[in-house]
Amino acid sequence: MRLEEFNYYLPKGLIAQFPCERRDKSKLMILSKKDGTIEHRNFSDLTEYLKPGDILILNNTKVIPARLFGKKTTGGAVEVLLIQEREISQPLPDNAQSAVRPISQTWSCLISKTTGIKKGSVIVFEHGLKAVIIEKDVDGHWVIELYADIEIDKAIEMAGKMPLPPYIKRDKGQDKSSEFDKERYQTVFAKEKGAIAAPTAGLHFTDELLKKIQSLGVKIFYITLHTGIGTFKSVKTEDITEHKMESEHYNIDRAVFEAIKKAKMENRRVVTVGSTATRALEAMAQHGWVRPILSGATDIFIYPGYKFNTADAIITNFHLPKSTLIILAAAFTGREFIMRAYEEAIRFRYRFFSYGDAMMIL
Repeated sequence: MRLEEFNYYLPKGLIAQFPCERRDKSKLMILSKKDGTIEHRNFSDLTEYLKPGDILILNNTKVIPARLFGKKTTGGAVEVLLIQEREISQPLPDNAQSAVRPISQTWSCLISKTTGIKKGSVIVFEHGLKAVIIEKDVDGHWVIELYADIEIDKAIEMAGKMPLPPYIKRDKGQDKSSEFDKERYQTVFAKEKGAIAAPTAGLHFTDELLKKIQSLGVKIFYITLHTGIGTFKSVKTEDITEHKMESEHYNIDRAVFEAIKKAKMENRRVVTVGSTATRALEAMAQHGWVRPILSGATDIFIYPGYKFNTADAIITNFHLPKSTLIILAAAFTGREFIMRAYEEAIRFRYRFFSYGDAMMIL
């Protein structure tokens, strides 16, 4: 299929710059694949579309303040976006030994203004946080070693800002990534640190709504997929099947797998919240129910023609044109239906992207 088939025009005024004042008061579009119909509701009405026995799957990844602003030893300002922590630290260059601290972490990252950046270069951030350049990897990402006089996670929390998407452009005088975003660009059930972007379909849930859903007899389970650069990497190939996703790490407890497997055997619905939860479950079941892959890295790319193994309904936000996210939604609904839904969302002035409204496809 051609990439242009997933393009649409979006007025800039419909790109949400802030979330709704209350999480569950976002709009909710209901798409029925069976009837080909579209309804317009509020997210708090979600309970009317869930039923006893349903399994609701949420991604409990936690966004880290991955945007770090620092200075090179030459004095030049630089921005670092942490992408993914690496498990094994690499040896430091000989000329960087003065930066050694008792505690360190190795990260893949993106760096702005890389003039003068090379192996062994040091970048200094606030709160005693430092980075030493190790190398550039095969994917074109910089590999750095982070050091601090305090615990590294705490130093990142103090020095970093939330990595809001570039389409969020606040008015002059407003911090693009404020303390407000540290709460609202995070789900209420966020637990496992490691994401550089929120699983945005989950942002609409409140503790009260989750309790109400459970009272219906819906079973709620949590899995983890750390949203990384792969989810948002632009599709550059005109033939979408030639696009290659970057890997993202996920983990699913055995008990969650068994609950999903049992629900499928009993013809009960599995409702996934967001593309990340959907992709994690599909990665889990890609070799069938006998040999599930419960954790690891996945670069699964879901596009029309894909046969879903787990999801019976999906809750998702409205995504960028020509993105892997709208392509996944099209794989679930059919391209014509999803594009018609987007046209209607624009006509009814839904709010788009990370802080925007949602749809439920059933």
